[in-house]
Amino acid sequence: MISVRLDKEMEEKLEKLAKETKRPISSLVKEALENYLEDMIDYHEVMKRKNDPHRESITLEEIEKELGL
Repeated sequence: MISVRLDKEMEEKLEKLAKETKRPISSLVKEALENYLEDMIDYHEVMKRKNDPHRESITLEEIEKELGL
């Protein structure tokens, strides 16, 4: 179990959205955290690959050609 302190403004926004969507606050927080974690994991993977000296880069033109665009 994790507990998090929110500032008043964020808490009010969350409560308003929960009321408008008729969803529990915990569901909204969980969904938001899942989306954030997916984005951060993707970002860190991109940065890791970007800094890999053995990566193979291709140009946009090569991608378009391969896809027939």
